[in-house]
Amino acid sequence: MKSFDLTGRVAIVTGGNGGIGLGMARGLAQAGAAVAIAARDERKAQKAVKELSDAGVRCQFYPVQISSRSACLKMVESVMADFGRCDILINNSGTTIRKRPEQFSEADWHEVLDVNLSGTMFCAQAVYPHMKAAGRGKILNIGSMYSVFGAPLVAAYAASKGGVVQLTRSLAAAWAPDNIQVNAILPGWINTDLTRGAREQIQGLDAIVVSRTPAGRWGEPDDLAGAAVFLCSSASDYVTGVSLAVDGGYSARG
Repeated sequence: MKSFDLTGRVAIVTGGNGGIGLGMARGLAQAGAAVAIAARDERKAQKAVKELSDAGVRCQFYPVQISSRSACLKMVESVMADFGRCDILINNSGTTIRKRPEQFSEADWHEVLDVNLSGTMFCAQAVYPHMKAAGRGKILNIGSMYSVFGAPLVAAYAASKGGVVQLTRSLAAAWAPDNIQVNAILPGWINTDLTRGAREQIQGLDAIVVSRTPAGRWGEPDDLAGAAVFLCSSASDYVTGVSLAVDGGYSARG
């Protein structure tokens, strides 16, 4: 459908060099978008760039320290200089530290909040003037099931991802008059490097997730692609401020 066509659009995907970020980048690329991958790990990013470039997609890597406002501004300016536009931002970069709440140091707390929440705000601020000048834009923030639920070892992560949902609503309300739609995806348990670490730390997690998820399986990064294309295309021009669970029904089961 034409409303899902992203031909001619330029998308920045933070943390787009692996996991769900790369899954969403693939989806946008298949819909016609050029992709700017913004991340820290250059070796990993260059593999992702090669994969997309070999598929005929215009794709470049931009190094960024997402917790730094100035670095986010610099990254977006570099994308604008190279591509001439920025139509889509996917705020996907994220990190976690798994500890009980009483064990978190000040540095631990800020490491997670600065990347997951502050980085989302800084990148959104960086693209805003360019989207406003263009008369349209799409910002997609990546939350989590822990935007909704809590657990003993994820206090900082859950706080940051709950904040992402509220930030999404606030940005949506502020920027709707500029024809910029801001939405969020809340991934369920997806098979990535991040969740592999959780499975190593939390005994029995694999079986718990499968039994709790009505779909009966873990998600894969490409399971995020369709939702990302919808929320980054003109098909969602009257959708803003929403948080869409892509979780195999995990959050629907009581």
